[in-house]
Amino acid sequence: MAERKVCVIVNSRANYGRIKSVMAAVREHPDLELQLVVGASALLYRFGSAANIIRKDGFEPDATVYSIVEGENPTTMAKSTGLAIIELATLFENLRPDVVLTVADRFETIATAIAASYMNIPVAHTQGGEVTGSIDESVRHAVTKLSHVHFPATNRAAENIIRMGEDPASVHVTGCPSIDIIAGMDLGLPSDFFDRHSGVGEPIDRAKPYIVVLQHPVTTEYGQGLAQVTETLKAVAALGIQAAWLWPNVDAGSDDVAKGMRQYRENNFPKNIRYYRNFSVEDYARLVNNALCIVGNSSSALREGAFLGIPAVNIGTRQAGREHGPNVVFAGYRAEEIKAAIERQAAHGRFERSTLFGDGRAGRRIADILAGADIRVQKRLFYADIPR
Repeated sequence: MAERKVCVIVNSRANYGRIKSVMAAVREHPDLELQLVVGASALLYRFGSAANIIRKDGFEPDATVYSIVEGENPTTMAKSTGLAIIELATLFENLRPDVVLTVADRFETIATAIAASYMNIPVAHTQGGEVTGSIDESVRHAVTKLSHVHFPATNRAAENIIRMGEDPASVHVTGCPSIDIIAGMDLGLPSDFFDRHSGVGEPIDRAKPYIVVLQHPVTTEYGQGLAQVTETLKAVAALGIQAAWLWPNVDAGSDDVAKGMRQYRENNFPKNIRYYRNFSVEDYARLVNNALCIVGNSSSALREGAFLGIPAVNIGTRQAGREHGPNVVFAGYRAEEIKAAIERQAAHGRFERSTLFGDGRAGRRIADILAGADIRVQKRLFYADIPR
């Protein structure tokens, strides 16, 4: 039997961290052939040039696709989705994969699912069935309905997928591949860690406590990003604790968040904040693991943070409703509330490890299922009381 060609689409730095272990497992599997497409913000310098990290890790893309329309507003986000559909359709025609694997809930994810499903290429989807805020909630479930094989991270997510009318036989609880990386590595912080990573702002002293901040725009609250991030900046500056602050993603409103970060730095000269564009998957895990607290609205605070037991403060609505471990507390957008939440979490210290989102073996499970599953492109609404 010929090897099944699995085409993995990586469109952002977050995508890569969520699928790296699967890429490795697919590449190593005797019955699978890995195809890799890297595109969208993963190719762009100002969003961290994740493609360079991917190549350094030994994964050479079979194709790249430039699909981001500049502007980071709702209009350009919709146009970027359409452009990605057009470009990916051409790549799929050339690569002729047997199955396309797409990650989570971004606009590039739905572009991938639309292009592949219309071309009669089965779609495999990770992180379906979860509940959050923002447009991600709608996109994630739309991708579920376009997908043929589902790899949810949790039992509750799997139940949600089945309630949406997906065949239970196509739903496989594997855990989240992002946990695989941190489960098997040395999470100590090297003595030269901060010297190896360029950034802007006051250098971070490894010997002193620090927090990690990662705040993305909320697409359904477009136009409020500058005010929201300014409140977080005020809170962090008032704390006086060192902060490693990562650049936001490419979603609509990214320019507002970035503008707020630049303006605050130029007008207030905070002595405890240093901005970074990107870290490798492993170095990001080390950074978070040795922090007092992770702050913002990234899902990594809930996913990897739960496994590491790192105190987390989730700000606003972007992760509203998502499953989480005991390490997370929620805060609104006011500086005073954010500051108080960080202080409480820092005083608490580490939490007990939670395997809610996985035990570190998701990549191998997904590869084995992709190799052996009977994957059919024709779908049908499935409920127990509907005759098949």
